[in-house]
Amino acid sequence: MEIIARIHTEFGSKFGIPRQNGLVPSLRGEICFEPAYRDPAAIKGIEEFSHLWLIWEFSESKKENVSLTVTPPRLGGKVHKGVFATRSPFRPNPIGLSCVRLEEIRFDEKRGPILVVSGADLLDDTPIYDIKPYLPYADSHPEARGSFGEEHKDDQIKVIFPEELLERLPKDIRQAALDVLSQDPRAAYNKKPEYIYGMLFAGYDIRFTVKEDVLSVCDVVDTASRDYTKVK
Repeated sequence: MEIIARIHTEFGSKFGIPRQNGLVPSLRGEICFEPAYRDPAAIKGIEEFSHLWLIWEFSESKKENVSLTVTPPRLGGKVHKGVFATRSPFRPNPIGLSCVRLEEIRFDEKRGPILVVSGADLLDDTPIYDIKPYLPYADSHPEARGSFGEEHKDDQIKVIFPEELLERLPKDIRQAALDVLSQDPRAAYNKKPEYIYGMLFAGYDIRFTVKEDVLSVCDVVDTASRDYTKVK
């Protein structure tokens, strides 16, 4: 398969990425097409849809020997489930599927059409293999059962983000940062009360601790690691 595009998001590492798409609607991402697919004709009519399916590659989660059973973090990392009964990134074929909302289409002289989407759960620079429109009549199943994936779907944690630290972030990403932190980025089996965690977000290292279900941000460091103007 050929890579048709790459998505650019605020996540410089896997830590902190929402566990499912759509959990943090305030997150924004830009889908930039590879040179061979920058013809505007390729997306003609896409503006008529509100949501899109992205088929992409788990580019940072590859293993030579993939186990057929995994231990989902949402079950504490101790309960074994079949890999095909989970959304584990470690799969025989490292392919992911995400539904995102199409917010805007921009046209750049060098990069061609750019799709601005929200609710993405993807690492920055993730390769995309295909984009398909979401069809409510066929893709929505309100009666569907979600098994163990439903048990913690509404879980959130209280976030204390001191104003002087929050002001170190650009205004347009502050709410998204708060929303991501409220999802509790830590793995379910790796929760140390005295540990200082670091989440790379939009070129900033947001450092925090968690004690008694309260997440407290203790520092925000500008890593100067992102260049949004770079042409891919």
